[in-house]
Amino acid sequence: MSFPRLLLVFLLAAAVASPARRASAACASDSLPRNRVYTTCADLPRLGASLHWTYDAAASSLSVAFLASPPSGGWVAWGLNPTKEGMDGTQALIAVPGSGGAYEVQTYSISGYSLGSQGALSYQTSDLAAELGSDGRVRLFGTLKLQNGTGEVNQVWQVGPFSGGAIGVHATTGDNMNSKGKLNLLTGASTAASGGDSVLRKKNIHGILNAVSWGLLLPMGAIFARYLKTFKSADPAWFYLHVICQLIGYGVGVSGWATGIHLGNLSKGITYSVHRNIGITVFALGTLQIFALFLRPKKEHKYRLYWNIYHHSIGYTIIILGIINIFKGMSILSVDQKWKTAYIFAICILGAIALILEAVTWGIVLKRRKEDSKTYNGTSNGHLPLSM
Repeated sequence: MSFPRLLLVFLLAAAVASPARRASAACASDSLPRNRVYTTCADLPRLGASLHWTYDAAASSLSVAFLASPPSGGWVAWGLNPTKEGMDGTQALIAVPGSGGAYEVQTYSISGYSLGSQGALSYQTSDLAAELGSDGRVRLFGTLKLQNGTGEVNQVWQVGPFSGGAIGVHATTGDNMNSKGKLNLLTGASTAASGGDSVLRKKNIHGILNAVSWGLLLPMGAIFARYLKTFKSADPAWFYLHVICQLIGYGVGVSGWATGIHLGNLSKGITYSVHRNIGITVFALGTLQIFALFLRPKKEHKYRLYWNIYHHSIGYTIIILGIINIFKGMSILSVDQKWKTAYIFAICILGAIALILEAVTWGIVLKRRKEDSKTYNGTSNGHLPLSM
């Protein structure tokens, strides 16, 4: 056989084998009812879900079977977004538990980041059904009438809890926030959305900035101010170390706060009220501390005592609230335990240093008071000076 003919045979064999290679994907082993046959399937990149579909380009008709494992007794959803990636604007099919444990399909045209009310979609739908498979995965079936000439669509899928007859809010971290992408109906290619990793990266940056600033630098600055000034040799170095730590910490904290505001704008409808409110409070008090520095009276001024009380009270409040909010942020991000352990270890080190310095400085202060008392008794013969 000549080389051109051999090459032609090879290309034809590859073309015939390509569907077989696609069928070797994990989705090919999905158990579906015998009357549900689809030409293409794809394993979706998040939540362990898979999608089977048949697309009739001439009729612009898309028949799908979506499979995913919800939380125990929970819901699964799959939908198309005709205008953009993400939840807002998605035309969703949601399989929820019905009476007797059987699943039924509800349709929602999502506006913003809440389900809104159940109703008709912008796509004409038919053959809607759902069931719980023997493998614990929910199978959602349906047919959608698309616009003529549709070749690629934005798809969104999700799982979440269901209780009291109501659809609960899905998790807002990890795969649940990135379960979206594009589906090419003609080639069968399924790709993850590009924006998910970007948002997650911004969340991580937000967490790191705030942990370093409010959670580490500010406590370090407070330690410098409280303990080093007891040592005469550290004056005025303690003051400059304190100011440098607090200014750098505030600057980094402002960056973390601004990143958090930006993330809030990106996730409208998803609000962590306690975390947000504590963050705003810490930022406001920190800003107040910076401006108060310019109003700091001299040591001999009669109002210096009141300024010190204010400054110390606000400073310790910022540190306590900052550390609390860092742990709340870790819970929201569902960070690995090793990062929580590392931060706890760092805080424990600072706490241990503070306890040791507390004991040392109290020893120095008491010794000085004793020496001052001896000096006073020796020079005045036990009587108060006339100036008193």
